[in-house]
Amino acid sequence: MAAKAFVQAVAPVLAGIVPGIRAEPRVLGSIFRINRDTRFSTDKRPYKDHLDLWFWEGERKAAVSGLFVRISPDVVGVGAGSHGFDKAALARFRAALVDDAARAELIDAVEGVEKAGYRVDGETYKRVPAGYPADADEPATRFLRHSALFVHHDEPPELALDADRLLPTLRRHWTSLASLHRWLATHVQQA
Repeated sequence: MAAKAFVQAVAPVLAGIVPGIRAEPRVLGSIFRINRDTRFSTDKRPYKDHLDLWFWEGERKAAVSGLFVRISPDVVGVGAGSHGFDKAALARFRAALVDDAARAELIDAVEGVEKAGYRVDGETYKRVPAGYPADADEPATRFLRHSALFVHHDEPPELALDADRLLPTLRRHWTSLASLHRWLATHVQQA
């Protein structure tokens, strides 16, 4: 299977960026299922039109953040972070934001990612939650309105077929985004 071979090929690249990252060449490891659960969906097509791959630290079920790639007919998407915090992770995220040292680390990580040309996403709330400082001049205040923290970057779909460029391109992006993943793994993921 091509997805398993890809995971095996990318594992050393990932290990050079984030030592200890997990790359498991199996479905429900680094390879997401390609079939859909159509029971509650209006879209009854049985299969996805894309392949998602995810790489994480620690136990997969407990992982809050990871490096990822999506290969589809329209795009090769590469990114890092968390697409949604559960209630406990959101509480740890907010606690880290009010800790001076952790907040400073996040601001440094985000500034580096944004300076490299990426956009940090995950803001879903219009207001800062009650009980947290809402100082508009504080750079971290914006993150109190987040329920996720991630970065996506899209490359042209033909990159997936270019063996000479695919891994170097992914390495370049993941190297730029690794600081965001590390912050989440350190401050939000439960040990």
